[in-house]
Amino acid sequence: MTPQEAEKALADADVVPCVEMGLADARRLVETCLAEGVPALVHREACSKPSCSPKFQVLVRPEDTSRVAGLLQRGWRESLEREGLMPQGQAPHAVPEEGELPCPACGTAAPLVAGACSDCGLQLE
Repeated sequence: MTPQEAEKALADADVVPCVEMGLADARRLVETCLAEGVPALVHREACSKPSCSPKFQVLVRPEDTSRVAGLLQRGWRESLEREGLMPQGQAPHAVPEEGELPCPACGTAAPLVAGACSDCGLQLE
């Protein structure tokens, strides 16, 4: 998917911010999303206060947030493996085709509680 196709797909769609991060990281995530066929855009700076470090929002359709969470988790696991930090004998958590996606922070695959992981509390919605 190209950036132009993503803009067109999201032009009239409801979008939600799925993550806030630095501009370079936000652009990398959008590139990953587009490569996986998920329309995504980098949105303007999320906080314009002088005391805040610059953060930008990545916008997606609400129905794509779980796919983005899976992409973030995959990137996190790949970085652990690349750095040799994956514990020996521990298989990474699999992303199920149906049911609950595992939390990108702790790997718990359980229903959210008030939009947060029921184990570690990471806010996902």
